[in-house]
Amino acid sequence: MPETPARRVVLAGASGLIGSALAESLRGDGVEVISLVRHAPRDAHDVQWLQDAAPLDPDVLAGADAVVCLNGASIGRFPWTPSYKSTLLWSRITPTRTLATAIRALGADAPALVNASATGYYGSQPGAVLTEASGRGKGFLVDVCVDWEAAARTAGEHARVALLRTAPIVHEKGVLKPLLLLTKLGASGPIGRGTQVWPWITLDDEVRAIRHVIDSDIDGPVNLTGPTRATANDLGFALARRMNRPYVLRAPVWGMKLALGKDATDALLISDADVRPRVLEENGFTFTHRTVEEAVASAVPAPGES
Repeated sequence: MPETPARRVVLAGASGLIGSALAESLRGDGVEVISLVRHAPRDAHDVQWLQDAAPLDPDVLAGADAVVCLNGASIGRFPWTPSYKSTLLWSRITPTRTLATAIRALGADAPALVNASATGYYGSQPGAVLTEASGRGKGFLVDVCVDWEAAARTAGEHARVALLRTAPIVHEKGVLKPLLLLTKLGASGPIGRGTQVWPWITLDDEVRAIRHVIDSDIDGPVNLTGPTRATANDLGFALARRMNRPYVLRAPVWGMKLALGKDATDALLISDADVRPRVLEENGFTFTHRTVEEAVASAVPAPGES
């Protein structure tokens, strides 16, 4: 059955990298976007929320084709102290649970809930090919993702709930941010052994995939990750080659754990997870960038390019 494009979307997390790009894409195609914001509303399309313990008025969501929740404090802030771990969890669970409660109150008129999650759900599972049918892994980020998805599923029996297990974004403000300066200085190289498989996706394909989920009947978990397997070395070398810089200085695991902490190092840098976008591909989605080399080329200008 042909997809019917959404005409009204409520978006939480519109100020982030993904949210701002998604809002721009939707509005560019004439979709009305209502942004749930923590600051004072700036125009008629902003609705303030999460200022206190008061629930969200379900009428804010009534009539929407979908509610998209992308809230969450950055996992790229270090170290992950006990206090910041609580922030990482609270900033995901509270907005999700608040939206799910309001959606559930709408009963049969409930819009779809398209809720962020992460490929971190799978943890590190070396040698396995991971699809949406694969089980959870182990670790702090895994636990966060499991609780995050459980909160989304409380939206009620009438709501379609899609769980966006998103990979790190290959973008200068995403996974490339800490690598760009090191590469420019000629100080990049393998992270640990460098052969660990890293899921990845470009910002363009991330936004296109979210819109595909909004406009389809996909529910449950959906992996938003590029279709081609890539290792940490593949990404790092592609970036170094793109910038015409060397890729030789190995970063030892012990040094990363000392600088960033064990949990962050294990979850973000040495985790090995070959995550595949089976649901997207089975539902007719086509990727603009199919390899990590194409992803890097799309995100980083070559020397001499403006």
